[in-house]
Amino acid sequence: MAVILAACHFSSLVHADGEGEQVYVIPVESTVERGMTAFLERTTSEALENGADHIIFEIDTPGGRVDAAGAIGELLQDLDIPNTAYITSQAYSAGSYIALNADQIYMKQQATIGASGVINSDGTAADKKAQSAWISSMVAAAESNDRDPVYARAMADSSVDLPDYGAPEGEFLTLGPNQAEEVGYAEGIVQDRVELLSELGLSEAKVVENNPTPAENFARFLTNPVVIPILLSVASIGLVVELYSPGFGIPGTMGAISLVLFFYGHIVAGLAGYEAIILLILGIGLIIAEFFVSSGILGIAGIVAIVTSLMLSSADMGQMAMSIGIALIVTIVVSIILFKTIGLERGFFKRVILSDATSTEKGYVSSVTRLELIGLQGETITPLRPAGTAVFDNERLDVVSEGSFIRANQPVVIVKTEGSRIVVRAQNKLEEE
Repeated sequence: MAVILAACHFSSLVHADGEGEQVYVIPVESTVERGMTAFLERTTSEALENGADHIIFEIDTPGGRVDAAGAIGELLQDLDIPNTAYITSQAYSAGSYIALNADQIYMKQQATIGASGVINSDGTAADKKAQSAWISSMVAAAESNDRDPVYARAMADSSVDLPDYGAPEGEFLTLGPNQAEEVGYAEGIVQDRVELLSELGLSEAKVVENNPTPAENFARFLTNPVVIPILLSVASIGLVVELYSPGFGIPGTMGAISLVLFFYGHIVAGLAGYEAIILLILGIGLIIAEFFVSSGILGIAGIVAIVTSLMLSSADMGQMAMSIGIALIVTIVVSIILFKTIGLERGFFKRVILSDATSTEKGYVSSVTRLELIGLQGETITPLRPAGTAVFDNERLDVVSEGSFIRANQPVVIVKTEGSRIVVRAQNKLEEE
């Protein structure tokens, strides 16, 4: 009987684990970028404000931006409540760094952690300075939670030789759950969240899930390094095509929407502030004013203001410069194609470029060639040296001799007319011929 009572008492203690406590579960999924940083800042702040007793970060990420991972790692280090990294599938690169900054790590049976070499956005290896800084960060994250730093180094430094763990020299270390538990990089292996809560002594705690809002998910998509140059290209192409279109139509609308989406994503992600928006509006206004003032200075100032606003909205100046460069190249190509196929005779250009011509087809004549004067005889009023004045049938005309000097009051005859130019010859000379 005593044994039964003891068993019942033990069972009640087990089921009471964590009763009355709050556990916040925050997903760390997909690519690590600044949008994820903003999401984690919001959710951890909510957890602290609402009196959370424990935070579980469910990690499944292939990695991402080093700067974003650094900000997230600092966020985890500053937490003053217990927290756990639960790797459900993969924690590679930036994901492994985030996990190492948690108080403890648990893994699913099929999960892995590691493969943390630094690569550039174009897939090439980062320079030695960036690699050295990243290796130091990985080592520091491991040491901050009393983990053997050699394995963190091996995850980021392929020169470390750990053949017993499938990472000989030249390969980055990746640990499975059993290996991670063996080297102290995982406190245990669990199959689901329920088992994890039991291991943490929180099986009776209230679980609060914090998932990204639709706006945050959208912002993370818009701030993806692949999406940014696409948005900027569509915005600039839309503006160029709109210049060839009558009125404000689909191209201009698409360009404006792309620009709005760019800044919306960066504002939600906490990257862009009001100063960037003010600079953008100012830049657009200056460029519009340039079409009417044509000074060149306003247009250049407008372009500088817009580029500055884009740079201020970026966490990575190099990445943003590359995105702007891609958009610029694409826009130049489209502009050349439009100029070759359409020219400057449509849309906005038609209204600002002077196209009227004083052609003879429209009745404009710069001078009338008076062919009817040829053969008329008259008399010079002034000497011709070779230009001067002569009178023909009581009409004074400005004339020019063929090159020879003709005195005043000499008989002359008109031999040629070319527009307003009337050529005469001395009559006596003509008779001699």
